[in-house]
Amino acid sequence: MTLPRPDRPGPDARPRLPRPHRHDVLIAVAGFSVGVLLWSYGLYTTGDRVFDQRWAALVPLTVMAAAEAGRRVAPRTALLLGTSAIVADQFTNGNLATVLMFTDVVYAAVVYGTPAQARRVPYTTALVTVATTVTFLVWWQNAIALLVGVITGMVSFLPAITGSIVRNHREAAEAARLRTEQIALLAEMDRAQAVAAERARMARELHDVVANHLSAIAIHSTAALSLDDPGTTSRALTVIRENSVAGLAEMRRLIGLLRDSGAETEPAATASLAGLDALVAQAGTNGAASGLSFVLEDARRDGPGLPAPVELAAYRIVQESLTNALKHAAPGEVRVALARVDGALRVTVTSRYGERPGPRAPGSGAGLVGMRERVALLRGSLEAGAVAGDGDAKVWRVRVELPVDVSEEERA
Repeated sequence: MTLPRPDRPGPDARPRLPRPHRHDVLIAVAGFSVGVLLWSYGLYTTGDRVFDQRWAALVPLTVMAAAEAGRRVAPRTALLLGTSAIVADQFTNGNLATVLMFTDVVYAAVVYGTPAQARRVPYTTALVTVATTVTFLVWWQNAIALLVGVITGMVSFLPAITGSIVRNHREAAEAARLRTEQIALLAEMDRAQAVAAERARMARELHDVVANHLSAIAIHSTAALSLDDPGTTSRALTVIRENSVAGLAEMRRLIGLLRDSGAETEPAATASLAGLDALVAQAGTNGAASGLSFVLEDARRDGPGLPAPVELAAYRIVQESLTNALKHAAPGEVRVALARVDGALRVTVTSRYGERPGPRAPGSGAGLVGMRERVALLRGSLEAGAVAGDGDAKVWRVRVELPVDVSEEERA
């Protein structure tokens, strides 16, 4: 057996009336009290009406107080009750508190009502004001009719216009607040995206800086441990020391870039294609024990200079390709070719594809991911994979084309 939850009414439960706001209840009680006080002293607004009994003025006052209590939770119903009460009040001696509370009910109907109601009430009250003025002017044909029209406008049209102005200001403030929140959210998203992009850039730089030297260290240290030859061990230790010193220098340069962000410090030198000769020579030293030889063909030496982002990306791509060749290439020639083709820099690195004897360094695949990210940032193209070479041999080829015209956004 399932018992109904106390916070969920059953199918036979009657709909609950909205609970008035406590401020509205206080306003209604205060208005009713003032009206009773005026009534007790016999302070009426008019005299000689249809219902001239003394108690008759309390009926519209009570109804108006009830409408005042529901001005916020049920503005439409409150307006209908208030309109009925103010009309009925005209057939009694009248009470000033009834009239004042009616102006507040009209104001609340515009401020707290639906958008359609907020648009209709000012027009309706304006038409009522004009119709009342014209009717009494035709009937009485004197200046008192104009005074009645002015009073009608002050009681109905003026509160409606005031409520419309207040509502428009509130909606404008709410729209401004929402725009501020959206701007703050977009700023936070941009900040998070910038942080993620910077983290990815730092990861690529660290990988490119460290992987080449650590791969050579791993290969030669493995060779030194596996071969009991003093000469081989001495050469391996020499290569290990050279790569350790070079790796530390690269790490210091990168850490200097991260730390020295002020305007007073000189920026550290950025890797460029001018250092390819030393990079290929270092790779030749590292790969000699594995039967690898490295050749550099630079066909763009006499061409115009390249943007710094293009040079840095090309340098890092060549560096990562040489590192991959040291890890995985079969003994043979590793060729690095650079050329300018149709407004783009083409970088091609080829090496023999297949198994090789001797120690190999493990790989995680992060190098290719980093190369693709660098190429994508410059809107270039990347091809990496095994292709047919001379005869039956296969070669591993990395071909990259980087546009030479780099926008200001890509330069940043």
